[in-house]
Amino acid sequence: MAPVTIYTKSTCGYCMRAKSLLTRKNVKFEEISVDGDPKAQQAMAERAKGGWTVPQIFIGETHVGGCDDLHALERAGKLDALLNA
Repeated sequence: MAPVTIYTKSTCGYCMRAKSLLTRKNVKFEEISVDGDPKAQQAMAERAKGGWTVPQIFIGETHVGGCDDLHALERAGKLDALLNA
């Protein structure tokens, strides 16, 4: 299974929804909190090609985007293939 990384903030409802979907699918993920950490926020933005909002989700080297993007992949039946690539 491809490694999954999700950049989050503790008060972000979209972050919670994205983590919930991954947890329901039994996907282990690395969570990187950017709460009050400007260096982590900057590193996330650089990796996400300017994406500044959370969550920012990566599956392997693929930048999925945010929560809505993750759920769209699931609805389209494409999430499992990306996770298992």
